[in-house]
Amino acid sequence: MSPIVSIQNLTKTYANGFQALKGVNLDIRAGEILALLGPNGAGKTTLISIVCGLAMPSSGTVLVGGHDVVKEFRQTRRLIGLVPQELTTDQFETVWNTVTFSRGLHGEKPNKALIEQILKDLSLWEKRDAKLRELSGGMKRRVLIAKALAHEPRILFLDEPTAGVDVELRRGMWSAIDRLRETGVTVILTTHYIEEAEEMADRIGVIRDGELLLVEEKAALMQTLGRKQLRLELKEPVAALPQDLEGLNVTLSEDGRELVHEYGNGAGEGQIGQVLAAVERAGLSIKDVATRQSSLEDIFVSLVEARA
Repeated sequence: MSPIVSIQNLTKTYANGFQALKGVNLDIRAGEILALLGPNGAGKTTLISIVCGLAMPSSGTVLVGGHDVVKEFRQTRRLIGLVPQELTTDQFETVWNTVTFSRGLHGEKPNKALIEQILKDLSLWEKRDAKLRELSGGMKRRVLIAKALAHEPRILFLDEPTAGVDVELRRGMWSAIDRLRETGVTVILTTHYIEEAEEMADRIGVIRDGELLLVEEKAALMQTLGRKQLRLELKEPVAALPQDLEGLNVTLSEDGRELVHEYGNGAGEGQIGQVLAAVERAGLSIKDVATRQSSLEDIFVSLVEARA
């Protein structure tokens, strides 16, 4: 199956010489949730702006639904819904009118039943007659999503969709976005919240300084780059790592009170039993045991630092 979005050798250089994108290649599958992670200035918003037709590329091609975003702007724009970072809304208009007007802007015929369903899905139905200035920041962001969905796009871009939103509303929006995926909508989101990507995404893309460092299935990324630790707190400190533990990916903390065994990602697989047996042979008494697995945040930080 052809990708719903295909980006080939995409570059963007501004008039001042700043190169925001450097040969980006990315295929996005229909119906997936793709999270783009990267620090400020990495190129995330520039990439989205070009795909959505809001900025011109310096070179390269972008196809949306098989149409070129530069040569066939009208066809591609109708396939795309965009939720920008900024809360750009008419503060004195009602929720219902704002979302309905957005559908009309894309040349679609009125559809009250659809608008009603979108507002209900986003928990906005009770606020349909409220003016936008009366809503909380989280509710306004939901209105932006409703506006982006009003013309029934096949692709939804979310640029920092939960910035400034409290935890409860953030999780509610995650649920709403997940329901969109179930209807076949392709979702691409940029986020600073690592847990957001870890919770929602099917694939993770990491971008830094205009370069796409990798795009991986989330599960495969965690499996390949994730590491695990077995931490053994000792009842009494030791001055040096016992000889029995050498060669088992075990390190001793500076204060001599903790043994740390690294495993996973090809390091020390299946050696936990050997480590525990070696600890017993060395005559060490264990006070506490804990395990820890690398989070997506750990992986992201290590990737960015490695390319710095």
